[in-house]
Amino acid sequence: MSETAAARAGGGVEVTAVVDEGLGNSCYLVDLGDGSALLVDPPRDLRAVRAATEEAGLRIRFAADTHLHADFLSGAAQLAHDDGAVVLASATGRRRFEHRGLAEGDEVDLGGLRLTALATPGHTDEHLSFLLRDGDRSVGVFTGGSLIVGSAARTDLLGADRAEELARAQFASLRRLSALPTETAVWPTHGAGSFCSAPPGAARTSTIGQELTTNPLLGIEDETRFVERLLGSLGSYPPYFLRLAEVNRRGPAVLDPATTGLLAQLRVSAVRELHEAGAVLVDVRPVPDYARTHIPGSLSIPLRAQFATWLGWLVPPDAPIVVVGNPDQDLAELAWQAMNIGVERLVGELAGGIDAWAAAGQPTASTRLVGPGEIDERRRVLDIRQDPEFTTGHLPGAVHIELGALAQAARDLPDEPTVLMCGHGERAMSAASLLERAGHRDLTVLAGGPDDWAQATGEKLQVGS
Repeated sequence: MSETAAARAGGGVEVTAVVDEGLGNSCYLVDLGDGSALLVDPPRDLRAVRAATEEAGLRIRFAADTHLHADFLSGAAQLAHDDGAVVLASATGRRRFEHRGLAEGDEVDLGGLRLTALATPGHTDEHLSFLLRDGDRSVGVFTGGSLIVGSAARTDLLGADRAEELARAQFASLRRLSALPTETAVWPTHGAGSFCSAPPGAARTSTIGQELTTNPLLGIEDETRFVERLLGSLGSYPPYFLRLAEVNRRGPAVLDPATTGLLAQLRVSAVRELHEAGAVLVDVRPVPDYARTHIPGSLSIPLRAQFATWLGWLVPPDAPIVVVGNPDQDLAELAWQAMNIGVERLVGELAGGIDAWAAAGQPTASTRLVGPGEIDERRRVLDIRQDPEFTTGHLPGAVHIELGALAQAARDLPDEPTVLMCGHGERAMSAASLLERAGHRDLTVLAGGPDDWAQATGEKLQVGS
């Protein structure tokens, strides 16, 4: 789920980015030169961070949060508990656990290096960027959810009624950051794949000079035009974003790493009773396995890098969860992804998996899986990708409903023969399972996406909404 990339930010300062490809975020490990380290925007899942610090022979002395994160739970409180790290965060964030509250211009002596707090509201009210200095030289700036590569983070997470106000604050914050020396490295938290940011792209770090040249928002000098451009780029986001900031304010519960990834083994009879009582059966097996046979009413969310996002988007936060997986799947990875977004009601997993369920004489279902050239033109095509994906190119005549909105829309959607499609097939199978739960039948899932269909048929995709 995570990867690390080390880069020297000039003058020998070593900064290691630990990237969560699933949530689209980066945290940063800064070697302070004395065997200790600063960690900026750490996630609750600290496994990759621990691996990076152990490899570098470092101990974490400081943990800094740029803002009250909405898309993941912070690991700062865990680091304070486990490592005795000093937590650095905005004083106006009113965190309810021990931390050093910082305001505009406050400096922290890191033992040679210095960290200066810059007030950069916009993504959130209390947002800080942290300028890393070596003497009088600006080495880099941790911009969190302010300036990001090619854009700026969204400003509507505190409600649509405040989105414009915060976009205007974001305008001022970006202009302030863009006045830093051009060689200053830019280390954002949010990047491609994050629902907190707008643009796709592979680059996760940059420099002030590069952003001045390539970031379209920095080229807009009129505040109103900036606001229109930023707000016009925002799409939907998972509902758990609305509750995690407050959990981060209180401080997430400290976890025991030795037991967090362990799931209880549940017999078929227990799983049946839990399901009848309202537990959600989350089937994390690959798409072909779910298509071949699954428990009726189970929800397909294949275990992959993006698992946490769709788990938090599609499963109600108060619902008990029972996992159905394959023996070779790493369910500890599943548990940690869930904990990273505050999903903690994992009751256990079906012991023996789907084979045990079928062997016990319990009912099973299947879903037809077809290739790009096998779509029956008489069927409705339902494209459940995000809006920007759909407008880039889709099958002519396709109906569009985002996956995150499908559960609510299913009740009004006519039950007719339907092909579900996304970019590869994972989200489409999730959509099929949602429709099946709502009583729809005769569902088919496309293994592939619109580009595969165009290549197989020689037909052109339709562009636009």
